[in-house]
Amino acid sequence: MSDQKPPARLRLRVTARAETILRSGHPWLYSDSIREQNRPGTAGELAVVFDREDKFLAVGLFEPESPIRFRCLHIGKPTNVDATWWRRRLQETIARRAGLFGPETTGYRLIHGESDGWPALVMDRYADVLVLKLYSPVWIPHFSLLREILAEAFPGLSLVLRLSRNMELAARTSGIPGLVDGAVLSGKIPPGGRVQFLENGISFWADVLKGQKTGFFLDQRDNRREIETLAHGRSVLNAFSFSGAFSLYAARGGASSVASLDISEHALREAKENFQLNAADPAIAAVAHETIQADVFEWFREPHKRRFGLVIVDPPSLAKREIERQKAIGAYRQLNVAAIQHLEPDGILLAASCSAHVSSDEFFGAVREAARMSGRRFKELKTAGHPPDHRANFPEASYLKAIYLRFDGANDSTAPVRISVPARGSSSR
Repeated sequence: MSDQKPPARLRLRVTARAETILRSGHPWLYSDSIREQNRPGTAGELAVVFDREDKFLAVGLFEPESPIRFRCLHIGKPTNVDATWWRRRLQETIARRAGLFGPETTGYRLIHGESDGWPALVMDRYADVLVLKLYSPVWIPHFSLLREILAEAFPGLSLVLRLSRNMELAARTSGIPGLVDGAVLSGKIPPGGRVQFLENGISFWADVLKGQKTGFFLDQRDNRREIETLAHGRSVLNAFSFSGAFSLYAARGGASSVASLDISEHALREAKENFQLNAADPAIAAVAHETIQADVFEWFREPHKRRFGLVIVDPPSLAKREIERQKAIGAYRQLNVAAIQHLEPDGILLAASCSAHVSSDEFFGAVREAARMSGRRFKELKTAGHPPDHRANFPEASYLKAIYLRFDGANDSTAPVRISVPARGSSSR
């Protein structure tokens, strides 16, 4: 029997500003916010923050090698973060989605990271398959418990694990069975890892083993539904189309034609397969669907005269780091100047951004400036943000934004538009 005592609870004292940040509901503390700790900590260890009066302030997950040093789980009165606590949090998270979706939507987000109280973790559902993605080594010590409570909460559903790149590196040395990207932790999935699910009655494939993120971009669901209401009788260009989700909604909405434009041959093949999957829908089957393999930025530079009644511009993140923010704002402006040149009279532009480092005000300002630069009269129809299953309750979580503009008249300029971008025109986010 060992007489070795367990280490004392990791105790942190932070700056006055950090205390204010925590009390405001922000879930992160950076390394420079820590002014004192009683001992070195390990990744995923529970750490308690005490305020200036030495009273309990918060408890969270510690990550010694990350700039985000503390990820808050609970603030307020002291609490015991044990298995019962985690089960209760999971039930609260599930209850938040109650009533959001009916039988026509079987693909949606069940856990949305910090905004749901699960730092650096998301989980999506695709029909009978759950896809859990971990973004930080803080989950390694809690992995077994996580598997257990998910199995209890979702009996009969399969569970697939996805890991971010930094998590893959940490997982290799953990020695924990099953902690591998693409591992099927429970149940079975179809051969090849492709799962069919519904979104507002439209069928899609999700590659849950190797696809981007968890296999599909579920966050644009509401904007896709809006495009369906705007597409009737219009020729539609879906730039950065990925697997053609916007294209399918436009087709079902009665578009006269739909073109999916993407640099990725694989993405365009998936778009064709998604159209085939919905061939029994007469509205979708009636619409000619064209795929164009090209770098969107290069394609928009071409001085061709092709015009569309509706153009969707949903690029990958153009600012993956804060240092890229200003360049990205300029790129969004130039990209949408080019898109507007391809609009017919009375044409509609949907411009979207998934860059968390570019604020809504900055992005909307760039697109509005692009509209003014076109010399055409325009009307702003609406702006949009996150769908309810992707709720965002702190600034860094608010990555998704979209703006709809309708333009009068035509721009007859054939001059190529110069677009300087920080990233190439792939469909990857």
